[in-house]
Amino acid sequence: MTGTGAPSVPEGATGSRALGLLLAMAMFVLVVDTSLMNVSISAVVQDLGTTVSGVQSAIALEALVSAAFILIGGKVGDLVGRKRAYVLGLVGYAVGATAMAFAQTLTAVVIFWAVVGGLGASLLLPAMQSLIHGNFEGAARKKVYALVGAAAAIAAAVGPLLGGFITTYLSWRVGFVFEGVVIAVVLTGIRLVHDVPYTGARQIDLVGAALSVLGMGGVVLSILVWQEGGGAVGLIMLIGVAGLVGLVLWLRRQADRGRTTLLDPALFVSRHFRIGVSQQLFQQIALGGTMIVLPIYLQMVLEYDAMEAGLALSPLSLTMFGVAVLAGRSAGKRRPSRIVQLGFALFAVGVVALIVIVPQSGSGWSLSLPLVVAGSGLGLLVSQLNNYTLSPIADERVSEAAGVNSAAGSFGLSFGLAFSGAIMLATLAATFTAEAESSTVLPPDDQQRVAQVLAEDAELMSNTKLSGLLAEQPEEIRQEILRINTETRPFALQVSLAVPLLAGLVGLVNSFRMTRLPDPRPAGPDGPVAG
Repeated sequence: MTGTGAPSVPEGATGSRALGLLLAMAMFVLVVDTSLMNVSISAVVQDLGTTVSGVQSAIALEALVSAAFILIGGKVGDLVGRKRAYVLGLVGYAVGATAMAFAQTLTAVVIFWAVVGGLGASLLLPAMQSLIHGNFEGAARKKVYALVGAAAAIAAAVGPLLGGFITTYLSWRVGFVFEGVVIAVVLTGIRLVHDVPYTGARQIDLVGAALSVLGMGGVVLSILVWQEGGGAVGLIMLIGVAGLVGLVLWLRRQADRGRTTLLDPALFVSRHFRIGVSQQLFQQIALGGTMIVLPIYLQMVLEYDAMEAGLALSPLSLTMFGVAVLAGRSAGKRRPSRIVQLGFALFAVGVVALIVIVPQSGSGWSLSLPLVVAGSGLGLLVSQLNNYTLSPIADERVSEAAGVNSAAGSFGLSFGLAFSGAIMLATLAATFTAEAESSTVLPPDDQQRVAQVLAEDAELMSNTKLSGLLAEQPEEIRQEILRINTETRPFALQVSLAVPLLAGLVGLVNSFRMTRLPDPRPAGPDGPVAG
């Protein structure tokens, strides 16, 4: 069922303005959700009696589910109706937010927030793209795209501050109640949405859908399993890689035979689209890795509360927003490829400065200048990459192309979140064990016990919490373990910052390919621009 196929809302109508605002509100909730979790890690760990690695895994899993199912979500919207998919996506996200308000265990967070909420996002994002395209026309459509984009940028900028304030002065659960209320308001305006009919093929590429989930899911899931000390990590990773390779081969085979595919490989005829999608992937790996490492550092090492952590992160988020707005307004004055190149370069410089400063940092404000530099780089990237990637694609195919672009971004985000966290905990376990075994203060039995505990459940822990756990130990042993913890945590965080740094450097190298291409030009009516 695809709906009635009602015409676009007339430009300038009252309903269109209200609908645009509601769509922007939905996007705001989608983006602010992860920021709320990042700055609330310490509070969530304490309230649920779980671990930092467990909460970090849930955050990465939510992004992974969204990435793994977003291409399928777009096809579901085609078949059941974009309006219905939009409603189902909102409801799924509301279920996840409501569950977070009442969750008592990490299992509930994983099932309802990460899985159900992630599935909701996978339906909501592509449906929103299609509904904007079908409900608005001309200047009104451009205004709504700009409004939704601005809502996402504002959410990214104020998310850490808003989440920090709510968590510190109310409760992290209140933040998710707020999300549920916003979604309820958005649903009250569903009558303003006119469904967008789908006239393409009705068949579903089940094999392509399965391979996409298997590929993206396997790669990130293997990292999460490794982080939690599970087995068969290599096998899961191999299955994931095989799934991605199999997806590419399958799509090409089906396209050559003229059969229905999960996505059309012809989209990748455009070199601008190919390189734009890859740059989106690297940008999101860089962002995801940075935004999981820094909140953990601020809350577990410097022992900041959520508000203090949000304030300390504000130079990154606010600079990213401000630079994106300024760069977007003056985009025509410079080549997009040069702006992207400068963006990756600034981000890499900022992360290198963070790596140098972390061991000597006694305050989050000492990180402000590197965060401003890194945020400026991310702002430049945000201002250019979506338009660069999608501009060569014809209007009738932009929804599918946007789905691919979103999938690459969500996969990159989940990979950055998972891999940075896993590297941090693995480094912590290795260095803590090495320091304990070389200690002249700890008895051999204590050295072995430390090694065994870390091998089973590596955990980044504040000195205050660790001191409480060691209250019954002799003072000499307690001080020695606290010393080891103090010295190993910054190093583990330095190593984990190598993940976003490497993504930024690969993006920088890739940008030289962009500069050798001519600037992208709008697509013709028949499909992607070749070249």
